[in-house]
Amino acid sequence: MSPSDPARPNILLVMTDQQRWDAMSCVSDWLVTPNIDWIARSGTRFSDAYTNSPVCIPARVSLATGRYPHNTGVWQNENDYTMPTETLTWMQGLRSAGYATSVFGKTHLHPHNGDLRDREHLVRAYGLDHVDEIAGPRATNITRSHMTDRWEEAGVYTAYRLDSRDRFATKAWVARPTPVPLEHYADVYVGQQAKAHLQEQDGTAPWFCWVGFGGPHEPWDAPEPYASMFDPESMPPPIEAAWPDQARPKGRLDRRMKRGPAFEPGDVGRLRANYAGNMALIDDQIGEILGVVEARGELENTVVALVSDHGEMNGDFGLIYKQNFLNPSARVPFLIRAPGMVAGATSSVPVELMDLGATLLELAGAEPMEGSFARSLVPVLEDPLRGHREAALSELSGEVMLATTEWKMALNKQGEIYLLFDLVNDPHETRNLAALPEVRDVEQDLRRLALERLVQTAR
Repeated sequence: MSPSDPARPNILLVMTDQQRWDAMSCVSDWLVTPNIDWIARSGTRFSDAYTNSPVCIPARVSLATGRYPHNTGVWQNENDYTMPTETLTWMQGLRSAGYATSVFGKTHLHPHNGDLRDREHLVRAYGLDHVDEIAGPRATNITRSHMTDRWEEAGVYTAYRLDSRDRFATKAWVARPTPVPLEHYADVYVGQQAKAHLQEQDGTAPWFCWVGFGGPHEPWDAPEPYASMFDPESMPPPIEAAWPDQARPKGRLDRRMKRGPAFEPGDVGRLRANYAGNMALIDDQIGEILGVVEARGELENTVVALVSDHGEMNGDFGLIYKQNFLNPSARVPFLIRAPGMVAGATSSVPVELMDLGATLLELAGAEPMEGSFARSLVPVLEDPLRGHREAALSELSGEVMLATTEWKMALNKQGEIYLLFDLVNDPHETRNLAALPEVRDVEQDLRRLALERLVQTAR
């Protein structure tokens, strides 16, 4: 087959880190992302997509393998975790189907320390041949890469380290511009490296390019002019819980809500404005990358997907970061634009992050991945009214979340329901109905559904 054959489209995967499901201007009016909106407008937006784990490493391992934390054993961020080289991934499937594969930015499938270049052989074993990795914003302090070499040459690496150290020693959620100039900022580096690579593609094979931005992951350090692009006072107010004071089981979210940050007036608006600025920066980089694909005459035959590994609380429920099953943390953006498929559609079927891999394999005409629990979304791309999953499953530190189109439930480590939300009548999850007598039948049905899923995917 030739690279222009519709059965062999090119594939551009844009993966952000810690992007909330609503951090797109096609969903919300508090930020501006015209290029991301173009992907949604020319493809399908999956409005009810959930990460398989609301924390980096387990989410990314599940995405790569199509297997849940209860299969992989990766339940939390384990800083010394290395995904074994014999692990089956959908990226290997694309390479076996003849794709030229590459990755720029963050994968987090092996430790973020030392020198990432010493572990490029791992990433190639995972199925990605051209590798230019960076660590996440925090780990960049202790991790070397091509990017940090450039920072050192430009004389800004020490300033970055000192700024990072000060933030986390004094006020982790402070919003202020990074000391790294715009042209060296991590998300600009990733975008420009991917752009340069695609400009040089020789066109003899279809290509797969994974662009892994490190933002908008905290710290809230978008550079100027993006840091001042949005007015903190125009940001939406944080969601606040008004949960009934009923006797119910407790879980890790209850513990986190007791030790949330001590916000001062204006803090949340400032961090949200900076976050919106970082998304605008990333969106501009996406636009430049899409411009290269268009200039090559390949846009019409290129699959473009955008996902994130998990979300960010950004002050909602008095919290920052992730690691819980509430929407700002567990729900993710999920967009796919594929040649010949329906454009401008929104699907509300429950979707899991891992479903991306199965979808890309089918769009590429590659073989499905053995042992994967991911499900291809191609039928929904062809007909947005089609069903997909009855419910989405997410896991964290021994806890389990199940979300249907109508309900969300979370089980603690003891198997007790400690979170229950009526997503139809309470989409912002402000009332936790767990253990209320009037929802006993709902709880029983959801518990049964969750246990069935865990049994069915136990191998």
